Amino acid sequence: MRRRAFITLLCGATAWPLAARAQQRERMRRIGVLMSARPDDPYQTTYLSAFMQGLQERGWTIGRNVRVDYRWGAGDADLRPKYAAELVALAPDVILATAGSIVGALQKESRTVPIVFVTTIDPVGGGLVESLARPGTNATGFAAYEFSIGGKWLGLLKEVAPGVKRVAVIRDPSVPAGSGGFAAIQTAATSLRVELTPIGIRDATEIERGIMAFVTAIGPDGGLIMVGPGSSVRPHRELIIALAARHRLPAVYPTHDFAAAGGLISYGTDFIAQYRHAAEYVDRILKGEKPADLPVQAPTKYELVLNLKTARTLGLDVPSTLLATADEVIE
Repeated sequence: MRRRAFITLLCGATAWPLAARAQQRERMRRIGVLMSARPDDPYQTTYLSAFMQGLQERGWTIGRNVRVDYRWGAGDADLRPKYAAELVALAPDVILATAGSIVGALQKESRTVPIVFVTTIDPVGGGLVESLARPGTNATGFAAYEFSIGGKWLGLLKEVAPGVKRVAVIRDPSVPAGSGGFAAIQTAATSLRVELTPIGIRDATEIERGIMAFVTAIGPDGGLIMVGPGSSVRPHRELIIALAARHRLPAVYPTHDFAAAGGLISYGTDFIAQYRHAAEYVDRILKGEKPADLPVQAPTKYELVLNLKTARTLGLDVPSTLLATADEVIE
């Protein structure tokens, strides 16, 4: 009997660490998500679906071993510090963040909670990381654009309207990370012999007033619109597209959703792919890696979308060479 008791005790002692380790692996982890847009934006739900799918592929299941807390900035800069504080107070294991201003707000609340960012412009220039190769902070992730894309946007506009010399650049002047991007656009404008007119986007009134002043200044010669990247642009998407159509101004936009909503051309990063890759970084952090050691990744894929219906409305003849290179053509 003593021998049986010893064997039973030994087996139990052997099994206990295994059970404990299994329980530890399945303990509930917490992910915070702070989005810059509205929760009813269909593109944002598509991006988050890609992120959640990426997590599931790596063994993370809502309610079993992970919990996700969401906050939505809805394009309101005043909400970002509030929601950043709320998420940090929940003590998450990692936070998924969009836009440099959101990452900055989170870092003001904590320099220890890991952050994985997506769709973020110039994380080095914005002070979010020390370098792309070695972030050195509690944040890492995926940059939205390389500055050279500004020249590509101007080039696309010149392909569809080669004779036009005036371009209105709709941008957020309050975003420090965007200054380098605008400098790159100015460099490209010089080589293309194009004159730029910056228009701020602090509110709808400023956008309407800026475009009206631009239309008055260009007169019958016509002009073009280039919409810069940034989370503060998205809430004004419908307004900008409507103004471009009303004044018959060909325009290029930074993301697919603008072209899908009636914009002429969009050329930008494949954000769905970025959200999938973000799930990989979140998984690695949950398994013990540090954001400081995970390099910031630059975009690897850009998408060109042409809206031919809008082109016909504007009386434009889109070159066949441009159509041949498009990833998507909206009829």
